[in-house]
Amino acid sequence: MSSDAPGSLYLLPSTLGDTAPDAVIPAAVLHRARSLDYFIAEDPKSARAFLKRVGFPRPLQQARIERLDHNSKPEDMPALLDPVVGGGDAGLLSEAGLPAIADPGAALIRLAHEKAVRVVPLSGPSSIFLALAASGLDGQRFAFHGYLPVKQPDLVKALAELERESRRLTQTQIFIETPYRNDSTLASLLRALNENTLVCLASELTLESETVSTRSVRDWRAATPQLKGRPTVFLLLSLL
Repeated sequence: MSSDAPGSLYLLPSTLGDTAPDAVIPAAVLHRARSLDYFIAEDPKSARAFLKRVGFPRPLQQARIERLDHNSKPEDMPALLDPVVGGGDAGLLSEAGLPAIADPGAALIRLAHEKAVRVVPLSGPSSIFLALAASGLDGQRFAFHGYLPVKQPDLVKALAELERESRRLTQTQIFIETPYRNDSTLASLLRALNENTLVCLASELTLESETVSTRSVRDWRAATPQLKGRPTVFLLLSLL
């Protein structure tokens, strides 16, 4: 590569938990991760742990890992991308799943496009899309909303609005929650939604403890699971 040609920004997926990387990430993607020396990650410590698990072939101290998290500012992006603009390659590494999907990184990727840097998405697990595929809900029309409000009145209002949008558009609504708040959010959901609305709870995807189940709100009220501490994707579809 000539010195004036930019390198590539590889979007490296990570596992969703303690699953062996080669069980859920293609061999070619793992090979690419091992070939890089510069990484941008939400947490450098966990990035080093991931690189160790995938068999990084050099001393981990030789890997340059820069932080990009929810506290990073727009003015931080150019310095992170400078080595790639200058001709090197980099890996944007997610904490779990795919980079920039419910994860920091979108601003860096936008800047990469502005700088004519090649952006290369790589295959790996995504809890959002795995949950949607396994839910049996509408996979043609769906919307992801990230995290809903924490305060109870705002949460109930948001859930009711998602149900209305789902009914109006025949669209699956998807959101996630901090694991320790799962049970309270599920309780709010079961109070706020119509008893015929379908709800899928997809927990600990790709792990041995994985569970995915779609039932009506009425049925979930009769047998409500305990989800505290279990990473869970919530999906709902109103057909009324």
